[in-house]
Amino acid sequence: MPQIELEVPAADGVAEAYLVTPDGPGPYPAVLMFMDAFGLRPRIMEMAAKIAEQGYAVLVPNLFYRDASGPLVTPDELTDGAKRGAAFGRLMPMIRALTADRIAADTAAYLAFLDSRPEVADRPAGIVGYCMGGRNALVAAESHPQRFAALASFHAGGVVTDGPDSPHRRVAALSAEVYFGHADNDGSMTPEQIKTLEAALAEAGVDHTSELYEGAPHGFTMSDTSMHDEAAEQRHWAALFALLGRALPR
Repeated sequence: MPQIELEVPAADGVAEAYLVTPDGPGPYPAVLMFMDAFGLRPRIMEMAAKIAEQGYAVLVPNLFYRDASGPLVTPDELTDGAKRGAAFGRLMPMIRALTADRIAADTAAYLAFLDSRPEVADRPAGIVGYCMGGRNALVAAESHPQRFAALASFHAGGVVTDGPDSPHRRVAALSAEVYFGHADNDGSMTPEQIKTLEAALAEAGVDHTSELYEGAPHGFTMSDTSMHDEAAEQRHWAALFALLGRALPR
């Protein structure tokens, strides 16, 4: 299975990225994958390859390309609770710098790159995001609704805020089928905020599924971190592949 590390054009420069495709010439439906806060690393490539095995061309850009390149964290920062918290503190300015306008502009560039690839089918894409990437995947799909047929967001935070630019306020723009897999006891996505999101999706008539992964902590999909939950990870793969199979058939 081809797995390429490359640079792709973005709105304000070039972004490091992974591109993973199935064996064979294609063309394959595209899936844009947005990383978690800890950035591109072997686990993210592994996850992209697992999606590609289902028959998709998967692009994973470094969303922090404006501020950083290369490894963003050390292995012990992923597994040690205190060091993990310190890493979040270091990364938070970059997370906050990803405004809706920047995400929209970058997404347009990533889609243009995918459009240029012969192994990518000329049809709507899917998008999946994890942690802060889950929030930004929602923003991307809201900004380019006609380009995405499927949106999956796992253990996302910041989807519902009190601000006028909160992503949940724009869900009426979506045309994709949507899946949210929420972490349990997650301060960045509380039960009240989940209910607010679900009400907004229902009111807008969005085709959606929103599920709480009981007992699974924030970051439950990431097997290289101390937050990993094996059962929740496997449940997330089943949900993601079912969504892609319905909304983005090979």
